[in-house]
Amino acid sequence: MGTLYLVGTPIGNLGDITYRAVQVLKDVDLIACEDTRVTRKLCSHYAIDTPLKSYHEHNKEQQTNYLIEQLQNGLDIALVSDAGLPLISDPGYELVVEAREQQLNVVPIPGANAGLTALMASGLPSYIYTFIGFLPRKEKDKISVLQERMYQEATIIIYESPYRVIQTLKAIQSIDAKRRVTIGRELTKKFEEIITLDIDSMIAMVEQDKIPQKGEFVMLIEGAKALKDKQWYEEMTIQEHVTHYIKKQQVKPKKAIKMVAEDRNMKTSDVYDIYHQLNAE
Repeated sequence: MGTLYLVGTPIGNLGDITYRAVQVLKDVDLIACEDTRVTRKLCSHYAIDTPLKSYHEHNKEQQTNYLIEQLQNGLDIALVSDAGLPLISDPGYELVVEAREQQLNVVPIPGANAGLTALMASGLPSYIYTFIGFLPRKEKDKISVLQERMYQEATIIIYESPYRVIQTLKAIQSIDAKRRVTIGRELTKKFEEIITLDIDSMIAMVEQDKIPQKGEFVMLIEGAKALKDKQWYEEMTIQEHVTHYIKKQQVKPKKAIKMVAEDRNMKTSDVYDIYHQLNAE
């Protein structure tokens, strides 16, 4: 039985690859990659002459069966994405699941990750974070995901197309105009930028083309915990606080009351009594 290696590759700067990753790519019998043209540049840089095999979103079903057969025949195979870690918003999940079902050896080779690279330098809380990857393209679906996630305490990490940056920033603004966001652009490359601003200032920067809408983008959204520390609800009444969650997150009053109780470290029953007493008045 062969071994399937999941190999992290650079996200921009070709120097950001481990010695172990280069050695594995040289030693395996085959490299499965998203785009052979991209991976060939990396292989050329490090004098890697291992054969390449295309494995991407549109041929993964057929190629998964082929690669599993090769592994069962004793070949060692490395899976890489165009940049960063395989399977992290990139193809490979089905291959790993099938390899494990067939009791094949699966070995991860760590490497660079755009989301964590941006988080390190963002100045946003990094003790707890949620990686979402790419948001839905449809506005309604995008806002639905953001509404669910933005009222959790974790910093949110997303990837975004340069063509949808403004749309996504305005979706964030519509949910909470007080949030800070980070944009990481062209990470590890010559024109790298990592900028953290409040949402209004960030939108203005992008609209004025002070942040070019070109290249690879990572976006981070400040978690609700940071806002809780600032007691953003301090000037609200209990009723206003509950109504805020009902309207902003589109939840039922029962859930909104529970969320307010958590914010204010109160008993849910106490919030319930106050809210309904005020409504009755």
